[in-house]
Amino acid sequence: MAVFVMQALGCEVAALNTVQYSNHKGYGRFRGFETSARQIAEVYEGLTECGLCDFDVLLSGYVPGREAVEAVGRVAGDLKGKGQGKGEGGLFWVLDPVMGDEGKLYVSEDVVPAYKGLLHMADMILPNQFEAEYGIPHLKALPSYTLAPSNIPFTHPHAHRLLSGIKIDSLSALKAAITTLHAEYRVPHVVITSLRFPGTPQTLTVVGSTARSNATPRLFRIDIPAIDCYFSGTGDMFAALTVVRFREAAVAEGLCGRRAWVSGDEVEALKLPLAKAVEKVLASMCAVLVKTKERRDRELTRIEETVGKDGEDGKMLHLRKTKAAEIQLVRNLQVLREPSIEFFAQALDS
Repeated sequence: MAVFVMQALGCEVAALNTVQYSNHKGYGRFRGFETSARQIAEVYEGLTECGLCDFDVLLSGYVPGREAVEAVGRVAGDLKGKGQGKGEGGLFWVLDPVMGDEGKLYVSEDVVPAYKGLLHMADMILPNQFEAEYGIPHLKALPSYTLAPSNIPFTHPHAHRLLSGIKIDSLSALKAAITTLHAEYRVPHVVITSLRFPGTPQTLTVVGSTARSNATPRLFRIDIPAIDCYFSGTGDMFAALTVVRFREAAVAEGLCGRRAWVSGDEVEALKLPLAKAVEKVLASMCAVLVKTKERRDRELTRIEETVGKDGEDGKMLHLRKTKAAEIQLVRNLQVLREPSIEFFAQALDS
């Protein structure tokens, strides 16, 4: 999905698949395989040998195993080294640390410290609420990893937790988590998605920040209505749109020659290119997902009249319902490309 979204918005994309599945796991069954660390390295080596590594942005997403995560880290490090010749801006790495959601990991446990060992290299991270916070209490401490080509070990006292080590159950805890990601991991841009707070079940919140030069946050939030439907692939869609819209905003502000495309300290939270980009990202997503749900509801009305709910028919009903909820990108390219912005960033005191 991420490749199509970026291409639909005018980007030239070179894709290196970290998995090759017949379908997403929401169906409850799938066939296919994971790309090994060796295969990732081999494909990247082929690109390098042909001089096809002149990239402006790297987006990394779902990587299910520790060794493969480390291989992605080596690719990112090598690309950043090559990008130094472009000036201070260099390659911009958007890291979506896909590990789990709603209290559950869906990668192996040793992926967590491997990701934490990459954070200091990333220019932007896009964790969801679960990935950004305290994580799962029963995870045992795991070793940190040294990643080539930098060969600099990166450790953290909470290597057995997820990213920030803070349970996000309030706005104050959220601010503390983002401050940790800026100050301890030196991540310039942070966007945390799929935030839900007590008392607001019908609202999803996205919070972002671009760090100042002293690593303090410039925080903004955008609230959107929750849609009563389970979609697979929204994280990929969000990440791809963020790459495109943030690069557009950075170009407009003349930031692509600056390290990590960071605005000067004088720029307030609501004026940040990141805030403007995320407004546009969420506008596209809301429009596409609302239209997807409308089509899904029509399809459910039709199939529930023809498919039973017991035994094999019950299994088929699940498969058909899941298919009906597939995100309808091709049918909704207009709103993907030119959304009407309805939800605007609000400042959070930092």
